[in-house]
Amino acid sequence: MANPWIAYLLVPLVKIVVILLTVILLAAYLSYFERKILAYIQIRIGPNRVGPRGWLQPIADALKLFTKEDIVPSRAEKLVYLLSPVIITVPALVVFSVIPFGTDTTLFGLLPQAIPPYLTDINIGILFILGVSSVGVYGVILGGWASNNKFSLMGGLRSAAQLVSYEVPMGFSVVAVLLMAGSLSMVKIVEAQRQAGVWFFFPGIVAFFIYFVCGIAETNRSPFDLPEAESELVAGYFTEYSGMKWAFYFLAEYANMVVVSSVATVLFFGGWLRPFPNVAALAFLDVIPPFVWFAAKVGFFLFCYIWFRGTFPRYRFDQLMGLGWKVLLPVSLANLLVVGLGVLLIGGPR
Repeated sequence: MANPWIAYLLVPLVKIVVILLTVILLAAYLSYFERKILAYIQIRIGPNRVGPRGWLQPIADALKLFTKEDIVPSRAEKLVYLLSPVIITVPALVVFSVIPFGTDTTLFGLLPQAIPPYLTDINIGILFILGVSSVGVYGVILGGWASNNKFSLMGGLRSAAQLVSYEVPMGFSVVAVLLMAGSLSMVKIVEAQRQAGVWFFFPGIVAFFIYFVCGIAETNRSPFDLPEAESELVAGYFTEYSGMKWAFYFLAEYANMVVVSSVATVLFFGGWLRPFPNVAALAFLDVIPPFVWFAAKVGFFLFCYIWFRGTFPRYRFDQLMGLGWKVLLPVSLANLLVVGLGVLLIGGPR
């Protein structure tokens, strides 16, 4: 009776704890790396006082947020105001339950049998990710409305318009990958790229760029950070938040960045696969563990997030809407048509 108990309760529980702790720690240190990279771009030093080269700065920031006074505006809708940070954070963390990080492993022989490093694989994995992650917009809208602050309300309204606009072309770009893979399972999408011998980035380069641009807009990052534009709206939808409630918004933003980067890695860059997985001449790359491949690709996309913030100016709101509806939507539809014809003529996945 011990083995079923371990398989069905203990192992998933350990995975949940490890994934949550990893995401929270990664979000904390992403803020450190962002400040450092932006400092180098702007010819500054960045955080360098807390610990060697500033490595303990995220720990100091977390302790500061835990001890800060938690202020609730007197005229706020208190229940909605308190729930909004939770509504945006929980979906951002739940999505990691279906993201595959690598192949089955024994942890270098420590386990008696190989287990998958991810929590689960469901046959509608990408649909689950799109559905759950879209719930987070309610945390933004409700937080902006419940704060009873004109800047917060404007940020919430901007975010609602922006996320609805960019979800449509993002969905069409994902459908193009699903046509090539023939499955909605995240693991099977990676396996389809192994069978094809090439990452879907090469036949789906247009879909990738549409997805990544929409992903940046969905996470309210520069140059699409109009919902929290500091020069216009103070801090946008979380202007009135402080302490740990502000930290939840902070955590959700960086967690969503990791989600977008992870999904881009799985859909377009072969997940944990090395480049050209069926080419024997590159077999020497197999010495690199699959998880390292996955982490390196995700890290590259996260670097692009920070790089864009330090490089591009913010769009005007009319430019933002125009890009989404007049450029990305028609291009995504045309790309979907071309990919569908290609799958029909060349032959879809077997």
